[in-house]
This record gives sequence, C-alpha cells and structure tokens, in this order.
Amino acid sequence: MPDVGSPQPSVLAPPTQPGSRHLPVVAVWVRDLLVSLAISAFIIIFLYQPVKVEGTSMMPGLEDQERIFVNKFVYRWEPISRGDIVVFRYPRDTTKSYIKRVIGVAGDRIRIDNGTVYVNGDPVEEDYVPSDYADARSYSEITVPARSFFVLGDHRTMSNDSRDFGPVNERFIYGKAVFGYWPMEKVGRLR
Repeated sequence: MPDVGSPQPSVLAPPTQPGSRHLPVVAVWVRDLLVSLAISAFIIIFLYQPVKVEGTSMMPGLEDQERIFVNKFVYRWEPISRGDIVVFRYPRDTTKSYIKRVIGVAGDRIRIDNGTVYVNGDPVEEDYVPSDYADARSYSEITVPARSFFVLGDHRTMSNDSRDFGPVNERFIYGKAVFGYWPMEKVGRLR
C-alpha cells in the first residue's frame, strides 16, 4: 500500500520536435479547406452554377461576357413563369446552352405582329426591350404545347429564339438566371 505522504513520481512530457506544434494548426486548415470545397461543389452542382453569357441576344440586360449565377434548383419548387430568364439546352444541338426570356407558357396563344408580342390576344408590355433592339418581324399565332415555353431574346434583331426553333420543352430548361456578379457595375438581381 502506498504511503499517503510520499511524493508521487513526476511525469515528464515527451520533448517536442521542432514544427510539431504547427501540425494541429495545419490539420485544422486542411479540414476547413476540404469542408469549404465540398460545400462549394454541392452548391455549384445542385443549386447555383456560374455561367458566362456569350452573345448579344439578351442585351441590354445581359451583355456579352457578363458573368451570372443560374439557380438550378428553383424549378423544383416553383413553376417556370412568363418573364423568367431561363437557361436551356438548345433543342437542335443539346451541347449548346441558350439564355432567353419566357414569353409564353403551355396553353398560351402567342402572336407577333410587326414586332408587338401578343399573349392570349393582349399586347405584352416589354420595358426590357428598348426601341433600338426591337424589330418589325411578325409571327403567326401558335398555341404553346403542353410542358413547353415560348422564349425570346431581349435584343430581338439579334436573337435566335422560339421564332426560329419553336417552343422549348421543359426537359431542356435547367435553370433560372438570377444574379449578375461581373462586371462589378452590373452586380445585382436579374429582372
């Protein structure tokens, strides 16, 4: 039985090697970096995708080489609506992506008369199309098929859109353009 009053042997800490103190700090940094990369990958793959606009068909709202975020998840919770700026795979070549504004949804009657767009017989107020970008083309009335959308570029004289390739089936639409982040003077929500 040990003597209560006797001193206990001292336990010495092992000597530290140079640089070993920094190992836990580096491990924390690596862990934080990996977690950040995993979260970023999840956001980019499933929620928001950065996209570079190529072309002038959505001017003046979106310019060539502008950078935007596309929400890839939003249409799981809400329907595609008139006025939405959507990104979709070009129906004639699905390796290409296009960005256009939704003008008509399934069941809508669309007609263009000398550049004025009519939806279900009513002219559409298009304040996003400046007069310099409007054109005088006409388009015979069609009814947008089920699960499809009639899309137009805001720069009507420079846009290859539903007037050329017809309504876009919803299976080709993969996101909604929601936010511009470059150039800095154009940072903000897209309308």
